[in-house]
Amino acid sequence: MSSVKIFAGKGTTELASSIAEQYGKPLGNSTSQKFSDGELNFSFNESIRGSDLFLIQSTTPPSDNIIELLLMIDAARRASAKYVTVVVPYFGYARQDRKDRPRVSIAAKMMANLLTAAGANRLMTMDLHAGQIQGFFDIPVDHLDGSAIFIPYIKSLNLDNLIFASPDVGGTARSRTFAKYFEADMVVCDKHRKRANEIASMQVIGDVEGKDVVLVDDLADTAGTICKAANLLKEKGATTVRAVCTHPILSGKAYENIESSELEELITTDTIPLKQKSDKIKVLTVADLFAKAIKKVHDNESISALFIK
Repeated sequence: MSSVKIFAGKGTTELASSIAEQYGKPLGNSTSQKFSDGELNFSFNESIRGSDLFLIQSTTPPSDNIIELLLMIDAARRASAKYVTVVVPYFGYARQDRKDRPRVSIAAKMMANLLTAAGANRLMTMDLHAGQIQGFFDIPVDHLDGSAIFIPYIKSLNLDNLIFASPDVGGTARSRTFAKYFEADMVVCDKHRKRANEIASMQVIGDVEGKDVVLVDDLADTAGTICKAANLLKEKGATTVRAVCTHPILSGKAYENIESSELEELITTDTIPLKQKSDKIKVLTVADLFAKAIKKVHDNESISALFIK
């Protein structure tokens, strides 16, 4: 069987190092450079001929990290790697997964095409914005579930009157997964947007009086949605409000929004490195989960055991 080699792009170096350590392999030696005009250059500094290659890179900020990942894939193919798996803990552009108005790009599909055209044999990712994005790829996709990270932590909180909430109608399936596991109820925050990152109105569907609410979402960008939802849930009588969110993009005034909100804490992961620390943000690592998935993929084993049922 071909040997495993793990390499990291610049956007996910710390997480990639942790994944490699959990797997039991040193992180591969590579060089990524940027010319003065912003052009990127990538090279492997060791032989990868015949290797089973895992290239780790979250695609945020998207432009540089996506281009670097494409260069990594191309370099791997030209250096005769046997099999190239791109490990993208956070898959950028996933929010643009359909034509929601005339004359717009379906960017998620275009990113899938780019990764495939560059020469990727397989994609490994976590908590896509919409599960059906897997269908955009003509290569195998291993879609890991963040609930395997969050559920043990929520259990440890020993919340008395637990109820789960979706911050929007589109995320109800995600929240229902948690509610079903804990045999708890679920409510929905119905929102209407004026434009991207700006909410016009929101209302709660369901009763949260005296409840310990856990909001469930796949990502937090400006954190406007979860913070507005948290404030509204507290107004409706919730005892405590927490949020679990897999991908901490946290751009713009996100940290300010979180600090000034009614959230007890935002529970997230290290798929994207935090820009600053906050007492309200709890980070759980996904390194062990990805390391186990890499081992199972390399050994041609099912990854079903990595999911909480």
